[in-house]
Amino acid sequence: MNTNYEVSRGAPRTHSALSADRAEFLARTYSHLFGSIAIFTLIEVMLFRSGVAQRIALSMLGVNWLLVLGGFVVVSWLATRIAAQADSKMAQYGALGGFIVAEALIFCPLLFLAFSYAPGAISSAAVVTLLGFGGLTAVVFVTRKDFSFLRGIVGFGMVIALVAIVAGVLFGFELGTWFSVAMIGLAGAAILFDTSKILLHYPDDRHVSAALQLFASVALMFWYVLRLFMSRR
Repeated sequence: MNTNYEVSRGAPRTHSALSADRAEFLARTYSHLFGSIAIFTLIEVMLFRSGVAQRIALSMLGVNWLLVLGGFVVVSWLATRIAAQADSKMAQYGALGGFIVAEALIFCPLLFLAFSYAPGAISSAAVVTLLGFGGLTAVVFVTRKDFSFLRGIVGFGMVIALVAIVAGVLFGFELGTWFSVAMIGLAGAAILFDTSKILLHYPDDRHVSAALQLFASVALMFWYVLRLFMSRR
């Protein structure tokens, strides 16, 4: 979800310019993305089966919930920036691994509440998120459109979201259903932007950074889709 464009080099690749190396880059990017989702899921299963997730959730629910939302946004921005700027593969993998673990911990209270008070919401949100991600990805790959123009919109939207979260913490108001809807739309724009950047602009040796960026956007969408499902229970 990072809007940093420092990894972009050279002219955008067109459909005819896609090479075997580019195809391998895309394959590695999406294999790392789905591997990250699988690892995230495995960590959550282990945390909940061991009972650790409940303790983490209860301790985090003791603080203002909006601070958790703010932490989610900040961790996403920081990890994607590090991975985009790091030259070594070890640093990129470190950023990806650290981000997966951080997201697993941040998701604990939301998943705990969903398990406790909204049965079925998690699976429904996961299906909707994957369908949304698949549809948006297909739009980019079929049209080959460059969605670089969304960079400013996504960046501005994230700033507004952080301001709203901080204001909620300071003045004690809740960010309700429409905020979740707006954030799902913002996550969709981020996926379009990220996917077109990966398809057309990313260097072929940055598949780890590309996967992290996509994972951050997918996680953002899943977070707010799940919150939306929970608000209906």
